[in-house]
Amino acid sequence: MAQKRDYYEVLGVSKGATEDEIKKAYRTIAIKYHPDRNPGNKEAEERFKEAAEAYDVLHDPQKRQQYDQFGFDGPMGGGFGGFGGASMNMDDIFSMFGDIFGGHAGFGGFGGASRRPQKHRGSDLRLKVRLSLNEISQGVTKKFKVRKDIACSHCHGSGAEAGSTDEICPTCHGSGVITHTTQSIFGMMQTQGTCPTCNGTGHVIKNKCKHCGGTGVEKGEEVVEINIPAGVAEGMVVNVPGKGNAGHNNGINGDIQVFIEEEENDTFIRDENDLIYNLLLDFPTAALGGEVEIPTIEGTKLKIKMESGTQPGKTLRLRGKGLPAVQGYGRGRGDLVVNVSVYVPKTLNREEKETLEKFRQSDNFKGDTATKQSIFQKFKNYFN
Repeated sequence: MAQKRDYYEVLGVSKGATEDEIKKAYRTIAIKYHPDRNPGNKEAEERFKEAAEAYDVLHDPQKRQQYDQFGFDGPMGGGFGGFGGASMNMDDIFSMFGDIFGGHAGFGGFGGASRRPQKHRGSDLRLKVRLSLNEISQGVTKKFKVRKDIACSHCHGSGAEAGSTDEICPTCHGSGVITHTTQSIFGMMQTQGTCPTCNGTGHVIKNKCKHCGGTGVEKGEEVVEINIPAGVAEGMVVNVPGKGNAGHNNGINGDIQVFIEEEENDTFIRDENDLIYNLLLDFPTAALGGEVEIPTIEGTKLKIKMESGTQPGKTLRLRGKGLPAVQGYGRGRGDLVVNVSVYVPKTLNREEKETLEKFRQSDNFKGDTATKQSIFQKFKNYFN
């Protein structure tokens, strides 16, 4: 994260600057880096916000005093730059324009009464996707045929017939908002709302498209390719920006929200990023030791050596053989946890029975005192 610049440096004024000098400096920077003059320029947008943050503090005597005394770590912290702007959005920034541009159309028509004309945003769509544990392990790309609002094929999203031009909204005069003045016990009160005539766009269509009725959208289909990162889990939502319903009149597209569902796996049990595998070990291998194969989520097999005298309930942990952490929510991979059980056959032939009868007489097969005490303690801890 880049280090914050001094507010006086941002506006290019001295620490002794007057309120008029601060206002003039901010006005110059706001005009230069205004989003309407720099569409799609992220650097200009950041400079615009940075200047608004500096102006928000320096034009207010109390905030300025706190900043001069304490800097960014002042007691008014927790806000925009540490001074009450964390909740400040672009509308809040444009509300300053009534002060620095005289309260109306201002420079070049932007700023308005207190906010810019707004484009319509299309609504979001929701999809469910069911993933196997293998897909979750590696990440997957899914394709969906989605029915949604798309740009009108006749007017290409403008909502206007060919050759028709937009007109400034006669109700709000291009600002996108209207102001209501009402009398209250506290005096005259002003409230602002979206203009009902243009729905906040600041303009109206003279001759509406006959195909879409002036909305700029029609029903259609689109094949959407969605990349789902590795490590997602049941209940997570993957947001796909700009692939939802088209906004009216070349507005902003909505998003697609993909809700993750997880299929049960016949081999593994998931525990967050760890995978649990229950190994059923035959008695001779448990007693004598030997090599066994453990499956992995990638489909390969791992050979591991079991020690002689392996007891039921023993746990092995294979580091890094589990699921990856989803991007932004952790690092590395989980483990593959192997729980060992020993298989006891339900039926035996005569020879097997005779052999086991001999084993029964051996003290080595009766279990030592330490093992018995260990088992007893496990049960005691479990029931306590």
